[in-house]
Amino acid sequence: MNPVENPVENPSENQETDNKTSKYEKIALDIAYSIVNDEWKMGDIIKGRSTLSGKYSVSPETIRRALKLLEELNVVEVIEKKGMLIKSKTAAVAYIKEYRSKDHVLSLRENIAKMIEEKRLIEDNMLDKLDKLIEEAVLLKNVGIIYPLEFKIQEGSPLIGRSIGDIRFWEHTGATIIGINRTGELVLSPGPKLVFFEGDVVFYVGNSPGNSERVNKFVKSTE
Repeated sequence: MNPVENPVENPSENQETDNKTSKYEKIALDIAYSIVNDEWKMGDIIKGRSTLSGKYSVSPETIRRALKLLEELNVVEVIEKKGMLIKSKTAAVAYIKEYRSKDHVLSLRENIAKMIEEKRLIEDNMLDKLDKLIEEAVLLKNVGIIYPLEFKIQEGSPLIGRSIGDIRFWEHTGATIIGINRTGELVLSPGPKLVFFEGDVVFYVGNSPGNSERVNKFVKSTE
């Protein structure tokens, strides 16, 4: 089927063209669509750059560059003191296809650049998690023969909303809190002002006999 038989939809009527495309290229594209859709027919003469300048709200120089581009592609012919002669609908179609191809390549390039950036963010996040894993491993190594124990702040726990200093953990249990894992973030050596939240995993150490039993009893009975 002849490519110029049916009207071609102008994307600028319902969406913006690529921001990287220059103004004169956008105007040239719009003129080409007007020709393909028979708004301007072959043999028509569109008089005056000032008319086009007013239509597109740009300077006469921008219109001159747009027409020069179309003239080089044999879409139009600029006739001195007369205006723009519409020469070829087929050439207008060819220009539109060339533009779409260029626009597709630019779109692919932007998508690839976006994917590369997302990959970088994922790798940065993985490195951050690895650093925290190493940090926890060093913590366990430095503890030596005193292995850290843990308990989790369950829903409805009386510890929720209270600080480490407020509950006087060491005085009641003989154990020392050395860290808290909160939604995947490890807080080392938390101070007395740190407040407990539901879901916190609390790490503690203690070398006194029965530490674990005292801690479990204290966590459940604290008021």
